[in-house]
This record gives sequence, structure tokens and C-alpha cells, in this order.
Amino acid sequence: MNPLKQLETCGQSVWLDYLKRSLIEKGELRLLIEQDGLKGVTSNPSIFERAIGETDEYAAALRQFQVSEDHGVTAIYEHLAIADIRAAADILHPVYEATQGRDGYISLECSPYLANDTQATIEEAMRLWTAVTRPNLMIKVPATPAGIPAIRKLIGHGLNINITLLFSVRVYEQVAEAYLAGLDELKQAGGDLSKIGSVASFFVSRIDTAIDKRLDRLDDKPMSDRFRGKIAIANAKLAYARYKALFAGPRWQALASSGAMTQRLLWASTSTKSPSYKDTMYVEALIGRDTVDTMPPATMDAFRDHGKAVSDAIEQDLAGAQALLAALEAQGVSLNEVTEELVKDGVQQFADAFDKLFGAIARQRRALLDDKHAGMAIEPGSPEMKAAIETEQEAWRAGGRIRRLWAGDRSLWTKADEDRWLGWLPVADEELADVERLRAFAEDVKRRGFTDILLLGMGGSSLGPEVLGSVFGPPSGWPRFHMLDSTDPAQIRTTEQAIDLAKTLFIVSSKSGSTLEPNIFMDYFLDRVRAARGAGKAGEQFVAVTDPGSSLEKHAKAQHFAHIFHGVPSIGGRYSVLSKFGLVPAAAMGLDVKRLLETTRPMMRDCGPDVPPAENPGVRLGVAMGIAATRFGRDKVTIVASPGIAALGAWLEQLLAESTGKQGRGLIPLAGEPLASPEHYGRDRFFAYLELAGQADPSQRQAVAALEKAGHPVARITVKDVWHIGQEFFRWEIATAVAGAVIGIDPFDQPDVEASKKKTSALTKDYETSCRLPKEEPLFRENGMALFADPRNAAALGRHNTLSAYLKAHLGQLHPGDYVALLAYIERKDAHTRTLTAMRKHIRDKSRAATCLGYGPRFQHSTGQAYKGGPNSGVFLQVTCDDPVDIDVPGHGYSFGVVKAAQARGDLEVLVERGRRTLRIHLKDVDEGLAELGRAVSAALP
Repeated sequence: MNPLKQLETCGQSVWLDYLKRSLIEKGELRLLIEQDGLKGVTSNPSIFERAIGETDEYAAALRQFQVSEDHGVTAIYEHLAIADIRAAADILHPVYEATQGRDGYISLECSPYLANDTQATIEEAMRLWTAVTRPNLMIKVPATPAGIPAIRKLIGHGLNINITLLFSVRVYEQVAEAYLAGLDELKQAGGDLSKIGSVASFFVSRIDTAIDKRLDRLDDKPMSDRFRGKIAIANAKLAYARYKALFAGPRWQALASSGAMTQRLLWASTSTKSPSYKDTMYVEALIGRDTVDTMPPATMDAFRDHGKAVSDAIEQDLAGAQALLAALEAQGVSLNEVTEELVKDGVQQFADAFDKLFGAIARQRRALLDDKHAGMAIEPGSPEMKAAIETEQEAWRAGGRIRRLWAGDRSLWTKADEDRWLGWLPVADEELADVERLRAFAEDVKRRGFTDILLLGMGGSSLGPEVLGSVFGPPSGWPRFHMLDSTDPAQIRTTEQAIDLAKTLFIVSSKSGSTLEPNIFMDYFLDRVRAARGAGKAGEQFVAVTDPGSSLEKHAKAQHFAHIFHGVPSIGGRYSVLSKFGLVPAAAMGLDVKRLLETTRPMMRDCGPDVPPAENPGVRLGVAMGIAATRFGRDKVTIVASPGIAALGAWLEQLLAESTGKQGRGLIPLAGEPLASPEHYGRDRFFAYLELAGQADPSQRQAVAALEKAGHPVARITVKDVWHIGQEFFRWEIATAVAGAVIGIDPFDQPDVEASKKKTSALTKDYETSCRLPKEEPLFRENGMALFADPRNAAALGRHNTLSAYLKAHLGQLHPGDYVALLAYIERKDAHTRTLTAMRKHIRDKSRAATCLGYGPRFQHSTGQAYKGGPNSGVFLQVTCDDPVDIDVPGHGYSFGVVKAAQARGDLEVLVERGRRTLRIHLKDVDEGLAELGRAVSAALP
């Protein structure tokens, strides 16, 4: 008789510790059952990793699964694995029937990521049980402290359970007790105990491997040789003795009389790891009645060829086994310590295998989706940075950090309230479920004949829609999109002149509902529409987007706004573009919101919790930026984007700066700075190049290539088309959260933005009482311009006779790694931007310093956080101006010009309090003053 079949006569069942599709499809599994008496199959993450990740057997099935729609990595894995499990279960079902449920099982493991979470393990096991729908399925649950109570609950629910990663007799006793207790619960609930099958998988060879390593450290070689290759078998003998004792006596007899079967010991890890050991050693030594031996194919082949089946081998010399283990302890080698380590190591090994498997699936999925989502390549710039990035990525993988991020584990950051601000992770899926409401809203906008949309907002609630409006432009037949996020009177007048007041839909966007700027914009345009249409009808032209219960919602209801849309309280403004804050304006301007969200979803899956860091584009980008900043001083993230998506730069500036710039650390993002040759840059840059496929600017591409060649780190991202802009929103949100964790800050608060708001509020309130702002004395006047500085900064500058000399002194404070920020409280228009950009270019080319440009008060809710809370490496030049024609704010005792002045002063005060190098220049005439300022900058840096 075949030695494998002889084991059956010894009372032992042979199972196969291996599974792949070809084994089923080619009839090999059926042949093993017929010829070798095979009675079951076990699988684990390592087995599936080898089957799916290292062969092409599943490529066609994966491709077919992806044909109808894109699926995430976990869904793909489960689709492939469950198909194999079901097919194997069907082949094994006759064995199951013939043995009356004693054998004929196929095992499927709960995710090893859940090994330390009892409730999650229970839920996962129940879900997999329901998905497979085969009575001869066994769900594998690890014998961890969290897994053992899950075993009891699952047995009580009527599931077949294979307990895995069992190494010690002590833990085995807990496992057996969990099984018995589960049967008691099932019996009390009226369940059928005869339908429950369970095995306790006791691992063997891993114990000897771990023990042998400790024996190598003993000085007494003859003594250590006494134990080699013997401890695992001795341990198993004791476990089998406990099995016979545990499943005896009155308690067990009562359960057995109700149809219960014993929970058999299953010998796992039965292949020898040392070449000095006989390849059938463990199989021969562990033959015992009412046990299972699960063997990998090579071990089965070896035993079939030359194995010897000796009945009850496991019961031989139990006393000798006990004495051997006692002697081992006397040598200072603790079996308990080894087995505890092996459980932890086993969980990690299975998690590592899952990571490897999921990484392989992610790569195959990405290859299939290559024409549907953006590609990314990161060139670190140096071998040292490459190694540091890879080390950090591995730390993220080993620590399961992307899973922790998606789970809202605030310990990933600062243990503050980060878990309360992760509503943006699933929001695209949630908004797809509500897309019909947005579609109906869009049709209402079109039906009512609006020619213009004016978004009244500030910061994150407005920058996202601005990107969409700029990138897509107005679709034919839909309203033109405008945005107002400036208190500059000239800006307000220009905006009002660009719209048809009677045919404009006003969208008031404010998360809290208490932000100053959107509220006074609303007050102004409500007043203007009331004057044209009457107080009773003005609200019909207004829509509010705000969090539930906000003051804006109350006001909108009182004013009978046409629509009120709610944001998600757990999403901060800068992460809100894929929520109603971005989608309501998008729908109003005629964009296909459903298409935008559906195009975004593949990137959400790319960045999901089941995609290992090395394959996860959000994690890769975030780690690269975080490491570049913290380890290599490259904290100036320079954003270069194709002209068709250039507006994305301002959104990215806010996301990165407001999220990471705090506690003296962070990223300083720069958008709109003209590209130059490598010699004009310092060694503090990290470049992000977003290229719109088919619309690349050759000069940009060449300049980026030169920077990359010169050793600057560059992240190259290809945006397939404008509809893929949503993918970039999500990629960069994940990257920012990851970079925040690497840097060691909370990426969801903005403490220094609040500081400026308080200063502004105090100044405007004082103005309403006194009708004036605090008087200031300039330290210098020239050609209609005045310079202001606090005493500390004024002393640092010294006394000079010309504007250029003051600027020379101010810019002379620059050190390597510093940046210059131009903070302009003037109208944001092309002519001004060109002039200020020319200044940036000159400063950068002459000093190699990074340069930023922000229009106030817009930048206060964006890069302003990093300027005040980030590293003290900025040199700031604030530009303010007279307002020849001011505009009163209805219902208040101040004007927009006063608000703007208060915002500028409040912001400057906070910069000064933070010890920043600041200088303010006030222009009487904006155009003439900017021209003169440009000449002075050129003279200051000849």
C-alpha cells in the first residue's frame, strides 16, 4: 500500500498544505484524493501569494474580472481565492459526505492584518463564510490573544474553524477550551453540533528552527546536539496527550452525545527546514489516531516514496519527551519564550505574504488600468535619498501604517483628534450615492437660465472649485464660473462687473458658517440683488454649502435660499473638494459630476489600505516628500504643471502648506514660479511635475529633465486627461496625510490661521467703535510708497536713504535654505501677477532662494499657515495699497478696504510674534507702485 494511504489505517488523515488553480483544473487534486487518500486541503496567505503573485495562472481570470468595472486589490484577491476555495470544496465534498463531516475540508484564512482584533476577526470570518457558501469550508483564525475569544464566538455561530499559528501546549489548552465553550453556546442556541468541524493546527518545524538558533549560542556542543531536531516533536507529543485528556470526561461526553466531534490536532509546518534532518522526520514521528497531518507537495512526495507509517508513533516515550523539554529549560532555553515569539513572527510572516500578494495584484491591476489612471515616477536625486525613502516605505509596510491611516489611528500622527478628520477618505463613494441630487440641482440651474455662477468662499472651500472651473471651462450652454475670495475693493468691483447680477447664481461656501469673508461677501451681494429684485426674491439666487447646523445654514433658511447642501463635518476645508463643497459648484457649471467621481475611484483604490506602500502612489509620494524635507532639507515643494492644469498649483499650495506647516516644521509649496536652469536653485528643492497627457509644454519637460539630471528629486505625474483631475485631488490628499505622519505633525489642524483670524476680528471690532485703525508711522517714504516694520525688524534693517537699500538689507538676511514670500494685498489680476512674478524670478536667479507669491487675504487661509507655523526660514515682503474707491459692507460699520487692511495688519502681527523677518511696503498707486518696487528689487539684487 502507498505509505500515504497507510496513514489512514493508522487513524490519521492526510491533508494537502497547498492550493493553486491548475491543481484543480488539471485534475491533480482529484487524483490525490483517489490515489493517496487525501482528505483535505489547507491554504494560507503564503500559499496564495505563491499561487497568485508568482505565476501567471490567474492573469486571465483577473483580466476578466476587471472587464466590467475596476475593483480594489482585496476584491480581486477574494474573487480569485474564493473561486479556488469553492472549486476545491466541491471536489472534496464527496470526502466530506463519506466521512460524515470529519474530513473533506478546505481552509480559508482570515486576513492576517486582523490577527490582533477580536471583533474584526469575527466579522471577517462571518463574511468569508457567507461568501464561500460551502459546508466543508473551514475558516482559519490565529491562536493570538485576540483570536482565541473569536474562536469561541465563531464556533457558537456554527462555523467550522481551523485554528492556526498554534505552538505551545498552554495556548492549545486555551484553544480547546474556546472550542468546548463555543459548542456549549451553540448547543444552548439549539444548533446542530454534528455539523461543526474544527482542527487545531499545531506548528512543528518552525519550533526546531527557532530552538536550533538558540542552541547555536550554547558553549556545550554535545549538549546542544542532544536537543537538535527533537524539541518540536516532544512538544507535539505533550500536546497530543493533552488532547486525549481534554476530550474526555463528563463535559465532553455531554457534548459528544449531542453529536459533537473532537477538535483534532492538525500537524502543520511538517516539512523539514534543515538539510541535516530526514525529509519525512516529522510525518513519521507524529502519526497518531484522530489527528491530521497537512503536508506541502514536496513532503507528500517524499513520504509517498520512502516514508514509514508506524501506528501511534506519537504516543511513544511520552516520559522521554517531558524529560527532554525539562532539560532544555535547565540549559536556559525557554520554550515558552520561543513559542510566544513564533506566534508574533507567524502573524508578521503571513502579513508580509499578504503584502507581497497584494503588491503583485496591485501591479497587475495597474497594468490593466494604465490607460485609465495617472502614472507616477519618483527620481530621488541621490542614492542616499533613494535608500532613505525605501527604508521609510518598508517601515510603513511592516507597521501596517496605510491600514492604520484608513482605520483612523490617530497614533500615526500626534494622538490628537486626527481620527475625527478622515471623512474625505470614502467621500467620493458616498457622493456617488447622492449624485442624482446634484444632477437635479444642475438641471434646475440650467432651467432657470443663469448665465453666471459666483462662488463666495475662502480657502479650501473655494480653491477646489476654482481648479475645476479653470481646467474644464464653461461647457456649452452652461453658466460661466467666477469666484470671489478677496476683500480687495477693486477685486470685488471687477468681479461684479464680470457678471450679470440678475442672472447670477451665488454659491455661499463656508464649512463653519462663521468665516468672515464668505459672510460679508454674502451680505454685499444679497444687498445688491435685493436692490434689483426686492427683498422677498433675493434668496432665490443663492445657494449655501455648509456643515449641518451652522450659522450659515440658519441664515440661508431665514433668507429662503434656493438650495442648502451639507458638507461632511469630518472633512476639513482643504480636503473637501470631492464633497459637496467642490461638487455643488461643479454641478452648477455643467460638469458631469458622476463621471468625475467615477474617474477618481481607481486612484482611491490605488491608495487604499490594502495596497502596500511600494505600490501605493499616495504613500510613495507622501513618504518621498516627508523624507526629502526631514532628512535632506528639501522642504520647498516646487509645483510645475502643464498650462491646462496650472490652476491645480494653488490648490496644492494650500493643501500642503496648511496641512504640514506647523510646530516649526513642514513643507513650503511653491506654485507659479518660472522654471530655470539648475544653477538657479539651491539644494532645498523637491520638484513635482504634473504633465497633462497630450498637452505637455516642451520647455517645461526639458527644464524638469535638466533638474532631474542635476540631482534634484523629481516626482513626475502624468495626468491622462482633465477628467483625471479628481485622481490628483485624492492622490495628493493621501500624500499630504502621509507626509504629515513622516514629519510628525497633525495634518488636519491649522492653528496659526486661527491666530490671524483673531487679530483681524479684534481690529475690525475696534474699528466699528472708533472708526479708525491704529495709527502707524513709516520708517521710510519714497515716490508714493511707505515702508513699515516692527522695532525688531527695523533695527535689523538699519537706516537707509533709498527703497532699494532697504530691500537690499531685507533680502540680505537670506541664508541657504531660506525662501522669500511676496504677500500682496492688492487686486489679483494678470498684470499684477506678471509684475510680481518677474520680481520672484529676479530674486530667485540672484539669490537661489525659493520664492512664493500670495494674494491677501486668500493666502492667509492657505500658505499663511506654513509662513507662521512652519520653519522660520521665510523672508516676507508684504505689499498693501490705498483703495481709491472703497465699498461698504452692508450691516456693518466698516468697509471692505478696512477689512483688508485689518487682515494685512493682523497677519503681519502674527508673523512678527513668530519671530519672522518681515517688511511691509504700502503703495499709494498700485500700478505705479508695483513698477517702482520691481525696479527697486532689481537694484537691491544687481
